Amino acid sequence: MVRIPPDEDEKPLIWMGSAIDDLKEFPAEVQDEIGTALSAAQFGRKAPSAKPWHGEGSGVFEIVENFSTDTYRAVYTVRFPRAVYVLHAFQKKSRSGRKTDKQDVDMVGRRLRAARSHYERG
Repeated sequence: MVRIPPDEDEKPLIWMGSAIDDLKEFPAEVQDEIGTALSAAQFGRKAPSAKPWHGEGSGVFEIVENFSTDTYRAVYTVRFPRAVYVLHAFQKKSRSGRKTDKQDVDMVGRRLRAARSHYERG
């Protein structure tokens, strides 16, 4: 279990499930861009590549990075005052145009609930 420190300038990143391993499978350039955006979140800022994630309410964001002809996403939450939780990292492979696959949407919801539970146990 990751110990959550008292309020500090930099919030720790807490990775849920396989998110960190999934991110490590992305191209290096994408990893760098997502890492920079997550670093901004740790200091209370929002990177230009981050936008609200629809369906889970406020405080949940997705970082969208395009590389070659592929789109990569990382979803995180800043709902908790002392930590940033990275919920999911995935390559968008929607077969229905712009819509995100239900499997990925469901994963974000499950991991957000797990993050809330983890944070409350703190």
